[in-house]
Amino acid sequence: MFSTILFLALFGSSFAFLFHDEPEWNSLKVTWGANPFNSNYFDKMPRTTKDAEKAGFQKISDCDAEASFRGTRYVLHHDNVLVLLYDVNGYIAGIQLMIPTNQPNGYPPASLQPPYIKDGDNYLLTAYFVDPSIICTTGRKASDFETQGTGTNLYIQNGTSPESDSILIPYEQKGMKGTKWTLGKCFPTMGVHYWYDTSRDMDCDNFFPVFLMYNRGKLTGFGWSTAADLKTTRFEHPPTLALRLFFKTVPKCLVEAKVRSTMHIYLNGNVLSDLC
Repeated sequence: MFSTILFLALFGSSFAFLFHDEPEWNSLKVTWGANPFNSNYFDKMPRTTKDAEKAGFQKISDCDAEASFRGTRYVLHHDNVLVLLYDVNGYIAGIQLMIPTNQPNGYPPASLQPPYIKDGDNYLLTAYFVDPSIICTTGRKASDFETQGTGTNLYIQNGTSPESDSILIPYEQKGMKGTKWTLGKCFPTMGVHYWYDTSRDMDCDNFFPVFLMYNRGKLTGFGWSTAADLKTTRFEHPPTLALRLFFKTVPKCLVEAKVRSTMHIYLNGNVLSDLC
């Protein structure tokens, strides 16, 4: 695994040398893996409903301005863990994690509800790539999508009202100064990690299930980090020893955890040039 990572780092350095442009949100990929040629890793997601339907995604609900989230929702082959959100014009607007409420370990605890929002027999984690207020109203035009790409900003929903309860994430890394986001470590093909308000002796019932990734001072991705036992190939299951690669100070409760499920979500196309 680590020899593959070294290869990625060296290859990514060559890529970065050849292409000096600033990170752009010109893609949407999910799931990190040591082998970039494995189809389960860095899987490119459709950014329009037209492409989603061509790829076999199925619509599970329409855009509803009265719901506790925003967007027309699509899943692939009933793999409900990963949900793609589109606006009223069919352009990508966000992404959700959906997990059953009957987790054997009782996850998520009440202290994490929100950001987890109960929806029937599932809990949802939701992130938006555009202002939630436009998703089920005006949406984006073709010209907007052409110039903005995947989105304009990252919003993490942290309550039942997407418009008023969503957290706007700084696009520039320097905007993290003075916030409760905790600086983690750089990892090639990911970026500089940030975790929310973490410490060595924290209680994992308060471990915010979202992390951020920055490259060259710009936000290029984020991810879910959950204690739900998710067997789908969409999720990674990092071993205990790997935690020190992502945290400067690893919370003891994470070391002791029996279940770890993470998903990296990339907003830029050049994943191999993500060298922090």
